[in-house]
Amino acid sequence: MPTPAVPPRPATRWRPTPLLAASIALHPLALGTMLALPQLWPWALGALAADHMALTGAGLWPRSRLLGANHTRLPADAAARGELALTIDDGPDPRVTPAVLDLLDAHDARATFFCIGERARAHPDLCREIVRRGHAVENHSQRHRHSFSLSGPRGFGRELQAAQATLTDITGQVPAFFRAPAGLRNPFLDPVIHRLGLRLVSWTRRGFDTRERDPITVLRRLRRSLRAGDILLLHDGHAARTASGQPVVLEVLPALLRSIAAAGLRPITLRQAFSCA
Repeated sequence: MPTPAVPPRPATRWRPTPLLAASIALHPLALGTMLALPQLWPWALGALAADHMALTGAGLWPRSRLLGANHTRLPADAAARGELALTIDDGPDPRVTPAVLDLLDAHDARATFFCIGERARAHPDLCREIVRRGHAVENHSQRHRHSFSLSGPRGFGRELQAAQATLTDITGQVPAFFRAPAGLRNPFLDPVIHRLGLRLVSWTRRGFDTRERDPITVLRRLRRSLRAGDILLLHDGHAARTASGQPVVLEVLPALLRSIAAAGLRPITLRQAFSCA
């Protein structure tokens, strides 16, 4: 029977980052200033505007930790063992994912697939095959909407919980990691992630393979300064096509996996790296 998608109780209370704590404190302070000293309203509004610009900028920076914990590399002990993580987003895709799985098998590599709930529901057998072959399926939201980063607490909660339930029901494994669509978010996301017992993961490097059609360019971006502990991002869903119509990920993976092996590195899942397999 599938494991129920009940989030584990957080071991600690959610605590805001310094930027969020300062923002929370600023709002009543600015309001109090405008009420007590109306002549200072331009300064108070200016401070609020600067605060909102800072928060927006942090949300538009996928690798930022200003809004909450965000893993851009594997833990130090995984890096010390010569491990790295291949993460593959936006699937499953019946035209691409099976070939990705075959390539990973051929190189004895393990990967983490950040799957969209609605796509997983449309192709449940493919999600189960990902897990059967020793890989991991994690949470990439239920619908992957472009407006995801504009959500509030309830919207984030609905999206993440729906994906948790969908992926758990299909694979029998409760997702332990979350990646935001396009890596974009806002200050309301971190408390929801904490409440659901998830870890936010972005990446060390990405190949931009949803829009870059040249496999050599994508491969060069991913291999640049390749080292243990890296988290690399590719896509089986929304994959760009080469001039010949081949999904870019299928052109890039063989050479990337050879480079990883030549460097003495081993691709593992995020669950293995963070000891939550």
